[in-house]
Amino acid sequence: EDYGNESIKIAELMRNIKEKTGKHKILVFSQFVRMLSEIEKNLKKDNITYEYLDGQSSQKERQASVENFQDNDKCRVFLISLRAGGMGINLTSADYVYLVDPWWNPAVENQAIDRTHRIGQDKKVIAYRMICKDTIEEKIMKHQERKQKIASDIITTEENFVKQLTKEDITDLFG
Repeated sequence: EDYGNESIKIAELMRNIKEKTGKHKILVFSQFVRMLSEIEKNLKKDNITYEYLDGQSSQKERQASVENFQDNDKCRVFLISLRAGGMGINLTSADYVYLVDPWWNPAVENQAIDRTHRIGQDKKVIAYRMICKDTIEEKIMKHQERKQKIASDIITTEENFVKQLTKEDITDLFG
């Protein structure tokens, strides 16, 4: 397929949607509305039925989009703004999740993936984080890994944890 000057991520996402996911339902998260609108153009071009949710969606629109995605077998893709779709929606009909760009806080990404992990989910869920090599995205992933390690240490370490924190750890935690 020719996607012209489109992002390599969009081209790869479209290839995955068409060739690798079969008839499975897919959640696509991005923190950038512009990225979602570019993906939307490609879905329209390829006649792939989808729903869309961002911070501008009203509660009524959100509910209608969720219900259509959940109940309509022809609607395979749900484009969701990472911040707008992270809370309060259950999308158990999906079993593929694509995070198109990383967020500084891994909990935000995990919460997005968790839209599929609800009561009623009976399928294995496959989540992809789309990261471009040699870009700021790799640095964001390293930052996420440090945050997760610190959080893990907080949970698993005895009372002397605070004594083990370095200045960099504290900056990572609260910065």
